[in-house]
Amino acid sequence: MLPNNVIEVKNVWKSFKTVQAVKGINLSIPKGKFIALLGPNGAGKTTLVEMIEGIQKPDRGEITIMGKKWKGNEDELHRILGLSLQENHFIEKLRVTETLRLFAGFFDLGMEKVEEIIKIVGLEEKRKSYVVNLSGGQKQRLAIGIALLNNPAILLLDEPTTGLDPNARREIWEILHSLKKKEETSMILTTHYMEEAEYLCDYIVIMDNGTILKEGTLQQLLEDDTSEKVVEFTAEKPLDSLDLSSQELPFTIHSGDSPGKGFISLKNFESELPLFMSYMKSRNNSLKHMECRRKTLDDLFVTLTGRKINE
Repeated sequence: MLPNNVIEVKNVWKSFKTVQAVKGINLSIPKGKFIALLGPNGAGKTTLVEMIEGIQKPDRGEITIMGKKWKGNEDELHRILGLSLQENHFIEKLRVTETLRLFAGFFDLGMEKVEEIIKIVGLEEKRKSYVVNLSGGQKQRLAIGIALLNNPAILLLDEPTTGLDPNARREIWEILHSLKKKEETSMILTTHYMEEAEYLCDYIVIMDNGTILKEGTLQQLLEDDTSEKVVEFTAEKPLDSLDLSSQELPFTIHSGDSPGKGFISLKNFESELPLFMSYMKSRNNSLKHMECRRKTLDDLFVTLTGRKINE
């Protein structure tokens, strides 16, 4: 009988010299679900995924895949995983079809499978192109195609759209979204793009400094604050003259990406907004613009860490 969870991570720790990259993480990945590991560079996402992939070994703790540890089950586990690493290096003077045939040979797969993958990742017009002539987005589609060759039960993608332009990123999203509809593959996706996690994944794990800050579905992550209203504003003067965590206010003022911009999260909009207005007036600062909107993952990350995810 197969376990309900295809991956179990139990109290896993990993350090590199003086850096503690992963600190006692526990995580369960259900069968057929798409999971996002969301966090900034240095959060520990890649290290965690590399341990799941068997590339790194935990200092402490245990990782099982389909109920099995890596030691003694390497061949079996390699055949059920599909990997796309953060950096992919191909033989530049091979054509797209030749590259896929090379990797297909590792699984005793023929040209029929290669053609199927070329269609899935939308590289029909580039089948005879040399890898060196592919764009960044096309190379990433090729990498995903290679990861899909063996019909993996588990797909592990490490920052698959980093550095791509918006159109190329959207093309990758559509490929992955089509896989999700089939409900045959479980996926772990590391990303620092909030919208990528929201669009593709059933469950989101927010990481920072080697730990899990919060996890759940998008609705679960934000439902603790469903009554909160987010107010974005632009002030006449920079916010550095304000006490952003003033005891006079029942909420914190978060600074934005320019001197006069910021936002606040209000649980009681009717009573707390006037307090904010009065506070700004008492500091001889007035508002040029104000807008109310729903809370997002970006806001949640700022609330949890005090900074934006891409800082």
